[in-house]
Amino acid sequence: MKIEKDFSLLKYNTFGIDVKCQAFVEYESKEELMDYVSSGALRNQRWMHIGGGSNLLFLSDFDGIVLHSKIKHIRTIQTQESGSVVSVGSGVIWDDFVAYCVKEQLAGVENLSLIPGEVGASAVQNIGAYGVEAKDVIQSVEALNVEDGKVYGFTNKECCFAYRDSFFKQHPNYIVIGVNYRLKSLSDYQYNISYGNLQKAMQPGEELSLESIRKTIINVRNSKLPDPKEIGSAGSFFKNPVVDRPVYEALAKEYPTMPFYEMPDEKVKIPAGWLIDQCGWKGKQVGRAGVYDKQALVLVNCGGANGTEVWQLAEQIVASVKEKFSIAISPEVCVIK
Repeated sequence: MKIEKDFSLLKYNTFGIDVKCQAFVEYESKEELMDYVSSGALRNQRWMHIGGGSNLLFLSDFDGIVLHSKIKHIRTIQTQESGSVVSVGSGVIWDDFVAYCVKEQLAGVENLSLIPGEVGASAVQNIGAYGVEAKDVIQSVEALNVEDGKVYGFTNKECCFAYRDSFFKQHPNYIVIGVNYRLKSLSDYQYNISYGNLQKAMQPGEELSLESIRKTIINVRNSKLPDPKEIGSAGSFFKNPVVDRPVYEALAKEYPTMPFYEMPDEKVKIPAGWLIDQCGWKGKQVGRAGVYDKQALVLVNCGGANGTEVWQLAEQIVASVKEKFSIAISPEVCVIK
């Protein structure tokens, strides 16, 4: 276990915000984490758990303890004709896991290619892209409750997954240790390429496969999203708002080309990036923060920005979308004050 005091989190948040925490604790096994928690080190202390920092915006130094998982296993625990269950440690890089599945011809996560972050966050955030969410493939989750030091297993239902939400996001006293994914064999698998422009992005005549879908999604994401190694960002900053059908229909009369996605229960999802773009924000810079010129959903650190500058820009965007469309958009990024 690594424990460091007065630790810089610059490399642990993709926005590239130079903040520090009082202590940084990195563990390599469930037992190490259990021992650390049972020692009482977190008692009466402010603390948080992070993954790759791809969904965080720090507004200031963190006056507490930051925990990080280095649990890295990937192993098949059940195999049937219909597919396999794969157990994955919370510290595994998410896209490394997707690449593993594609290589092993295990289907279900290929649409989630190149999403930044680590496996633990997939269960916390219920990550999603191109018509697929983590909840669609998660069978169960193992998590430690810091309050009593015990490890609990959660079924998919008990995880209470919702759009970019879960039981673990609502109860941060639970630390995800590992996730079991139920993946499908290709014998009767239906590829999902209907969402957005994914089908159009496929190469003409290219055979449909896990590899071709993964390659296409990587190309699309690289064309729309900045490399955080070059430009600080957290990917999509805002959630796509889901509105009642009458709200959508009223807007559609005024904006007939507005993109939308049908949802259950007479709800409609409207892309937040489109709303922001219509308000004239794409490519606009305010001080040292800005909106990415290729995707209005992405806020970027233009160089040396602090978290407060990025957050003030976000607040201006929220206000302008509300004024123009009477729709409230909210951050997908976790803001740490």
